[in-house]
Amino acid sequence: MADYLIVFTTTGSAEKAKELAVSAVEAKVAACAQVEGPITSVYRWEGALQNDQEWRVQFKTTADRFAELEARVRSVHDYDTPEIIATPVTHGTPAFLSWMREETAAS
Repeated sequence: MADYLIVFTTTGSAEKAKELAVSAVEAKVAACAQVEGPITSVYRWEGALQNDQEWRVQFKTTADRFAELEARVRSVHDYDTPEIIATPVTHGTPAFLSWMREETAAS
């Protein structure tokens, strides 16, 4: 397993995306979070094709903080089934990766 992760979620408003980002960074389960959007999401939900405007939140965290980040996102998120997807960071500058580890260290 990679030591560092980029974790993604989406939500239906800029305000909720910012709330998710701030909540995770304040709790130190993410070193930083970036909000992108609006984006267009096309998907099937409950048998119907959806085409919605969403905002993506990208969290930078460590693998050992993923479970806590996931729990935080679930507790703040307004979707029944929020997207929470992690991709490994395979390379990065030592200074940035060190900063990520420091910012997510458990208190």
